[in-house]
Amino acid sequence: MAAPVYRGVFPVAPTIFDDQGGLDLEGQKRAIDFMIDAGSHGVCILANFSEQFALSDAERDTVQRTVLEHVAGRVPVIVTTTHFSSRVCAERSRAAQDAGAAMVMIMPPYHGATIRVGERGIHEFYREVSNAIDIPIMIQDAPVAGTPLSASFLAKLARDVEHVSYFKIETAQAASKLRELIELGGDAIVGPWDGEEAITLIPDFDAGATGAMTGGGYPDGIRKIVDAYFAGDTDRAADLYQQWLPLINYENRQCGLAACKTLMKEGGVIRSDAVRHPLAPMHPVVREGLLKVARKLDPLVLRWGH
Repeated sequence: MAAPVYRGVFPVAPTIFDDQGGLDLEGQKRAIDFMIDAGSHGVCILANFSEQFALSDAERDTVQRTVLEHVAGRVPVIVTTTHFSSRVCAERSRAAQDAGAAMVMIMPPYHGATIRVGERGIHEFYREVSNAIDIPIMIQDAPVAGTPLSASFLAKLARDVEHVSYFKIETAQAASKLRELIELGGDAIVGPWDGEEAITLIPDFDAGATGAMTGGGYPDGIRKIVDAYFAGDTDRAADLYQQWLPLINYENRQCGLAACKTLMKEGGVIRSDAVRHPLAPMHPVVREGLLKVARKLDPLVLRWGH
């Protein structure tokens, strides 16, 4: 059987905490249910916007198990398994597959501001992970890794490493990089995807992107844009994008990963919008600005929990 091809809107799910900073697993389930009800084609967990860097290994396992059991196959789930160690990343990826993940997303190995790995090491890293699993690997190409990944090198990874076939491009001039990646990689590029909260969504889709991994607060809005685009009505997609752009911009430039939780709390989806210390709570003025923009659009998140 041919492997499924994943397309569409796959937002990142936040990790839900209580006000004391502990995992809120019931809130986690409600957040996932909202994202599915809002039209997500799938979800991604344990990503950077999930505060994966603030979780213990045991907490990661708990979130992974809780979400995958709760989703129960309703939509595909991508699990982020990023780690510097090839061995640990391979073990995490195998565990995600065994738990029911449809795909793993992995950044190139990095640590801090200065410890980097060259192309040969990166190639070996992804090959070792690929050898441990039977599901697709999405390479997350984002500035946080501080690791330049040229389109030609990404295309080589797609050709050489069996399960490397999806790419979330979040670098500067993402559309140009997506276009070059598709040209160089051909059929080996199964999923060229947009990221970075959809701030460059339309140019990225014009370049050939087939998926969007955004924040989790308003998948219904992103879905409207993507559906219109895939239906061939690019003018309608552009108009819808202009409507939702103020909220996309507010999340991308003002709030970051806290935006999703704030929207979910305001709508009664979750009880607490706490981020894990040392991340700081959202400033009240920023929060009110976010909600003012959201209320004009009336996304499902503001109505779902009531």
